Formats: sequence, structure tokens, C-alpha cells
Amino acid sequence: MRKIAGHHHISMITKKGQQTNQFYEKVLGLRRVKKTVNQDDPSMYHLFYGDLAGSPGTELSFFEMPMAGRTKRGTDAITRIGLLVPSYDSLLYWKKRFELLGVEHGELIEYAGREALPFEDGEGLRLVLLNNNGDDVPDYWQTWEDSIVSPEHRILGMGAVEMTVQSRDSLAKTLTGLFGYELASRQEKTAVYQSVQGQAFGEIVIVEQDGPKEKPGRGSVHHVAIRVKDGEELRQWSRRIQDFGFEVMKITDRYYFESLYFREGNGILFELATDGPGFTVDSAIESLGKELDLPPFLEDRRTEIEANLEPID
Repeated sequence: MRKIAGHHHISMITKKGQQTNQFYEKVLGLRRVKKTVNQDDPSMYHLFYGDLAGSPGTELSFFEMPMAGRTKRGTDAITRIGLLVPSYDSLLYWKKRFELLGVEHGELIEYAGREALPFEDGEGLRLVLLNNNGDDVPDYWQTWEDSIVSPEHRILGMGAVEMTVQSRDSLAKTLTGLFGYELASRQEKTAVYQSVQGQAFGEIVIVEQDGPKEKPGRGSVHHVAIRVKDGEELRQWSRRIQDFGFEVMKITDRYYFESLYFREGNGILFELATDGPGFTVDSAIESLGKELDLPPFLEDRRTEIEANLEPID
């Protein structure tokens, strides 16, 4: 059985793209690797942040929805995003940085078996920095040398993604029975599953919690995408997901990757996305994220699209 190679990207809702851009570039030191639009609704930005090239497993993406209301936290939602940093000293560096810059954060804790520092962005999106402690990361992750953050403490890429659900067993069955994730640890109300044994870059933390479902808004997570190699493998997964009993939304060519979507039993939205062709398909690596890039099928609407978007630095 094929197995998932790790996270691809994760997508959130923001009310203000400019504010988001400031936080993820100027505070977290990530690179904006693509400024484009939501292909299903080109009236809103779709912004991507990550490493030098926006490599799979480093991408945080945001849909700008100016009318987005407040998130009402609850269950059956993706509730926290882990970001890997090189060392324990990196956590201390980030704690001081957050204090200096007025970023909402907690104390150093243990999370998913790692030393960690929880924090929130300006819209209440919950994140946590995780000590990678010298563990392997994908060899294609590429450092962005122009990051504002000190080289020895820069964010490496995505770590554990937390999902809070009413039925832990249902989600666990999907992860293990469908995708081949393995149980790494289990406690009374939480469990950690890994797509690559011993590695945090493909890790999902399940938290079991009863109560009302989360009402999404600004600072909430829309979906998580997991990696597949190419279009052929994506179509194999499509058949397998349907055989497992889930409805697959159609396979879509997003130009930068192909993808499909489905909801598991608790309603969590998963995307499967191909590794390529990637963000350099229409931009030189030196100029990624600087201009508004549109897929070819939207290019003839550029004037209209640009007129409806607020400028972002």
C-alpha cells in the first residue's frame, strides 16, 4: 500500500491580507512565495508562505476574506499548526522575539513529545513552535537566506498538525486504514500519528473533544493538504478513498499542483496535492511572490481581478 510522504500545505482564512503578510514575513521570517487568487473565487487573494521555493511541507496559505467574522472555537476542526525550529535555543530565541514584538504566546511546554512554544497570530490562529532537535527533514526543503530571522533559528517547515474531533477512533481509522499512518503515542484524550515513522513533518495530533462544532472565521484553518507524488498517484488515491467509503470531490488542476478533496467522518477537510510542478512554473525563483501570478485560465481576466484586490506590499 502506498503511504503519504508528509504534509503538503495548510490553508487558513484571514480578514486582512496585508496584516497576514506583515506577520508571516516580518515576524516569522517566512518567504511569500506566491501572491495569487482563489481559483474558485478570484475576488480574493490566495497567499502562500514557506521556504525559498515554497517546497511541499513548508507552505502556509491564506484566503483573504474581508467579510470574515470571528472564529467560534469548537470541535471537528483543525485547531493548531506546528512549525519546526532547529533547537531548544531556538525556542528561547523565539520567546524573546515574541515578547519584544508583542506576539501572544505561552510558556515553554511539551507538545506531541517535543519541547514547544505555543503562540497565536494577530487573528487568533493557534500555532506552536516545535524543537526539531536535529531530526531529519526532507532534503528538498531550502533555506531562504533573506529571512529577517537569525539563520540558526529560522523556521524549517511544518510539524504536527492538530485536529480536534468528537470521534478520535473514526479519524484514526482513516489515517491508518486509508493512508497508512502509524500510531506514535496515545493518551486518554489525545493520540499522535505519523506518516513517516519517527518524523514530525508528517505528524497529526488527534484531540478528542465533545461539544459544538467550530464555526470558522478569521484565524481558522480551512483544510490541510497531504503529499502525493504526481497525477497518476493522485488518481490511485482517488479510487482508494472512494473504495474506503468517502465521496471525492473532483480532481482539479491548480496549475501549481493537482489536487482532490474529501471530508472524513468528523467533517475535517483533507486535500491531497501533488509535489509538482511547483511555484516556479511561472516565476523565476528569485522573483517568487513579488507580483500577482494568475494561472493561464484566469490571465485574460487580469485587469478585472486586479481592480477588485486591495494592494499588498
